[in-house]
Amino acid sequence: MEEKLKWDADASQKYQTMIKKIPLFHREIAKIVVDKKAEINARERESDQVEENDIVRAFQTEVPKAFYSLMVRLFDEVGFKYKDVK
Repeated sequence: MEEKLKWDADASQKYQTMIKKIPLFHREIAKIVVDKKAEINARERESDQVEENDIVRAFQTEVPKAFYSLMVRLFDEVGFKYKDVK
């Protein structure tokens, strides 16, 4: 099993705030899939740290399209820079 990566402190704070704003019914599953995908994204960049772009990309790829407008609203509320992330 791979060792868990360190998370950038500012990005982690924004992420925790965003997770708390997700409706309770979806919160735990979002946390599981986004945590995992954010680390995968960081590893693909050959980084030892999860950064904001890794988290944003994880949300964008793992959250169902039905929740896209909620996700974008929460990105804005917590201050994630998501518009130029690919």
